Formats: sequence, structure tokens, C-alpha cells
Amino acid sequence: MMDIFSEKKRSWVMSRIRGRDTQPEMVMRSLLHQLGFRFRIHVTSLPGTPDIVLPRFKTAIFVHGCFWHHHANCRNANYPGTRAKFWRDKIDGTVARDQKKQRQLRRLGWRSFTVWECQLLKPDAVANRFVRLLRKR
Repeated sequence: MMDIFSEKKRSWVMSRIRGRDTQPEMVMRSLLHQLGFRFRIHVTSLPGTPDIVLPRFKTAIFVHGCFWHHHANCRNANYPGTRAKFWRDKIDGTVARDQKKQRQLRRLGWRSFTVWECQLLKPDAVANRFVRLLRKR
């Protein structure tokens, strides 16, 4: 499958993709705020720099894009057809790094909660899952 953009245009498009304060992240923050939680964002002192941290509950929340973090069995998590090896290596490296950082957090006594971009289309379900996770402690 050919890319619909020229190499220069594709480079420009990719440079506009943000790593923080994304729309899914903002939705999750809003949801937590509505539920009455106090949180910090982008805490660099924790492994993986979680998107949202609830220090009181020792919980780190990662808001992952389905494409970039390869959400299993999600229609948005396809590998691109062009430059296939590059993209497979890049995305698989991201997945491996995510797993490593979550293990490091567990060793430090933190819980991690991953929210996928596609799940935030149903914020009530995410809220229920999150509240259940916090009640387990």
C-alpha cells in the first residue's frame, strides 16, 4: 500500500503528533476530575513518566494511543504497510518499553492502570473499571 503523502508531507504530519496533553489524555483527566480525584500529570520521577499520577493511591495512569502502543485486537493498531520493518521495530520497541516501565513501577510499590484511546469512547466504562481497581486496595 502506497502512502498518500509525499515523504516531506508525511514528515510534517508526523511532527505534529503530540506526546502529552493529547485529546484522550484530556478526556481521562476530565473524567478523574468529575469523580473527585486529585492528581498530578507527567511525573518525571516515576519510571515511564506516567500521564497521570494519583499519589494518594500510589497509582500511575498511562493513556495510550492504540496505534503507537499497539493495543491488542484493536482495529486502530495495524502496522503500516510502507516501511514495514521500521514501523514494526518502532512499535514493538514501544510495547517492550511500556512493559518494562510498568514492572519497575510495581517493584516500587505502585499500581499502573492503562487506558486505551479507543476505550475512552465509553468514559463511563473506564470510570467504573478505574474505581473498581482502587477499591481492591
